[in-house]
Amino acid sequence: MNVIRSAAVAFMLFAATSAACAEGHKSLGWGSLFNNDTLGDGKDRWRSASLVVSHVRGEEWAGQRPDRIGALIEYRFRAEMITPVNVAAPNASDRLYVGALSFGAHTHFQKGATEMSLGLDLVFVGPQTKVDQLQDSLHGVLDSGSVNVDGFQVANAVYPTVTFEAGRQFDLGGSGQLRPFVELQAGAETLARLGADVTFGSFGQGALLLRDAPTGQLYSGVAGARKTGLSMVLGGDIAYVADSQYLDTAGIAKKDLRGRLRAGLHQQFKRGAMFYGATYLSEEYETQPEGQVVGSLSLNVQF
Repeated sequence: MNVIRSAAVAFMLFAATSAACAEGHKSLGWGSLFNNDTLGDGKDRWRSASLVVSHVRGEEWAGQRPDRIGALIEYRFRAEMITPVNVAAPNASDRLYVGALSFGAHTHFQKGATEMSLGLDLVFVGPQTKVDQLQDSLHGVLDSGSVNVDGFQVANAVYPTVTFEAGRQFDLGGSGQLRPFVELQAGAETLARLGADVTFGSFGQGALLLRDAPTGQLYSGVAGARKTGLSMVLGGDIAYVADSQYLDTAGIAKKDLRGRLRAGLHQQFKRGAMFYGATYLSEEYETQPEGQVVGSLSLNVQF
């Protein structure tokens, strides 16, 4: 079964799973975030690029998550390129190329003051995704060298991946807010993560904020208060990684601990918003010589 047909089956499964909860649902918002290391440290390797697009549906949005599981559902599409240092002629000692496409459904809800989310993604990896061919085409347009990873990719597979997050928001006085969180994930990568985000400004007030998987950066899935002005977002987390299908390769030993530090600026205009962020990602495997900085970009225009 090719990846397009598999994706269609995935969407049907998610639709069937949420059908009982989705009666009367309507579109509440869209969100997206693009990551690329060219926007960060300018070096093309490892967590090279990714894109997430989210569509949120529910009955109504009242400025906070509903208290019922399934009352609000985010349908999520992700594409990611995880690469060795040299994609034209990979070194045998480097990590294998990962071209990943995932399709998922996540429900966001609240119990008391604790915000939670629970979701299932089907993560397709390997040559079946054709992500390496897409990257090669993009490199051709940008005149940045060819991508030749034939025989140097993780094997074709589909990994059902469950993610749970719980967090709570605290006022810091003025316009500051602190939100510590915990995250558990099992599937393509199995890990437990502990972290926090700090916001100064109106970004996220009355909005549904979603978390980008590679960087942890926050992006809006349902708009809240659209107060014009500049906001700053800071965050960090550390994860214990029990298993990674992306690093299941002879000679490559994963690191048990993985850290991220991030910062970003969100500018809200009268008819739109723009976000730029940078995230430091620590080494993911023992022979990785250093960490990297990835840049994130989001643009939202209201008509």
